[in-house]
Amino acid sequence: MVKWLPDQTGRFPKRPHYEPMEIDRDCETLVESFLLKKYGRIEYPISTDDLSSMIEEHVEDLDPYADLSEEGSDVEGVTRLTLGRRPVIEISETLSSSESRQNRLRTTLAHEFGHALFHDPVFQSAFGSGDLFDGNQHSLVSRRDADDVVAPTKDWMEWQAKYASAAFLMPRKAVQACMRTVWEGEGKIPPVHVDEPTARRMVQGVVDRFQVSRDTATVRLIELNIVTRQRRPPDLFG
Repeated sequence: MVKWLPDQTGRFPKRPHYEPMEIDRDCETLVESFLLKKYGRIEYPISTDDLSSMIEEHVEDLDPYADLSEEGSDVEGVTRLTLGRRPVIEISETLSSSESRQNRLRTTLAHEFGHALFHDPVFQSAFGSGDLFDGNQHSLVSRRDADDVVAPTKDWMEWQAKYASAAFLMPRKAVQACMRTVWEGEGKIPPVHVDEPTARRMVQGVVDRFQVSRDTATVRLIELNIVTRQRRPPDLFG
């Protein structure tokens, strides 16, 4: 059950708090249901076309070739929330048209879908009760940044959308099953330090299996406590 907390950013009177497992569950359920309905089986990676089709089932419109230049040169995606309507997602034409940035496109699509799925209900509830804004539309803007962890305490909306993006593209159960064969085959107990050869092989395995960047794969494995940046204390009795 969703826990509600005061919104320290001032966007809403209160905001939803999701545990990572809750976001994982909701995203994985949605992806699996879509793939089973379309193909009768679950296989990864989910293609960019299928990711777009899945998103289109839940939004008013998905425009993958939008002109977002007025939003700023570093804006790659926008989710527009409007009272009484489903969200509209716009992806920059410069991103969608770049053959060399397809992993970034997939991450951005999934990120904006995270905003639409988890934050539109908050918007509808808050604005519908007269507690939010002077107008009836609000835009959530995604700017270009490194594929790294966003602290929940820094910006809860961006953290939730970024975590959801990873959960859509690299569902928890699928990643764990894929990586288990690696760490068990090499006699390792996770979390494995990111600099170890086993960790590097696991990162590459996620890159190959789920069609994401190395940075995105690394962050996901850290989120799932399969890989770590923390050094273990020396074993005094080893």
